[in-house]
Amino acid sequence: MGTAVAYACAMRGDARDIALYDINAAKVKAEALDIAHGIQFTPCGSVEGSDDIEILSGADMVIVTAGAKQKPGQTRLDLAESTINLMRKIVPSICEVAPDARQMYITNPVDVVTYAALKISGMPREQVFGSGTVLDTSRMRYLVSKHTGVAIQNIHAYIAGEHGDSEVALWSSAEIGNVPLRHWGPTVDGRLFDAELRDEIARDVVNSAYTIIDGKGATNYAIGLAAANIATAVLRDENRVLTISSMLEDWNGISDVVMAAPTLVDRRGAGRVLEPPLTLRERDGLTESAQRLREVARNLGL
Repeated sequence: MGTAVAYACAMRGDARDIALYDINAAKVKAEALDIAHGIQFTPCGSVEGSDDIEILSGADMVIVTAGAKQKPGQTRLDLAESTINLMRKIVPSICEVAPDARQMYITNPVDVVTYAALKISGMPREQVFGSGTVLDTSRMRYLVSKHTGVAIQNIHAYIAGEHGDSEVALWSSAEIGNVPLRHWGPTVDGRLFDAELRDEIARDVVNSAYTIIDGKGATNYAIGLAAANIATAVLRDENRVLTISSMLEDWNGISDVVMAAPTLVDRRGAGRVLEPPLTLRERDGLTESAQRLREVARNLGL
């Protein structure tokens, strides 16, 4: 996953200089060299790799992908304990060599891992955040695009809550252009965007990662692009709305939990959290998602 993120950032020109860190010196240097040999064809300036964490010194942004590998049949929350123990070792070192860097966590379960990193680091909320449901939101928009035939860039819809089984599709605020999805009319195959189709799409979004993991062992390409997209918003100070995971305080009655919500992302990192209109079902789903994440965090001593 880390290599996919670095490759996407290099291809898109999201950063001038990219550094990869891993405890496996031979592998990380080889991965960096492989990407570096192609930078003539990208806007990137340099790609380096090392097993010495000092390579991250002075970074503007650190993207953490280290963690236990998700196996077929495992939920993201099943990975929590071993990954949190890893964070207790990694996070202090990152803070030491790059104290001013914005830290983005992608490692699953991303919401709990980000919560742990925030507590371990003692950094401000804005500085430590997770990739949240940016990828899930992309998957949702992709499926809506397939059903409507409309370019995905013109579909505005979000998934919030846990990046996982309890995530919530915010259908009540979904739009195509400026047309509410509930007013769209028939799909390309003659179906209506009724509750049945909406639930079908939401299930497909939740299950898509499991389908990919069953087939190839891991997800990497799309999350690499999603992470690069978030990095751009931070490094170019874009003030974009993205469903990253950050610490929530009194967001629709939800506090002291890290989970995804539409958030303004700029040079500071995680900014203002927006409050889209919600149905009672959506609000209840988000509350349940928060309780699920909070319970896991408490069980891990966070």
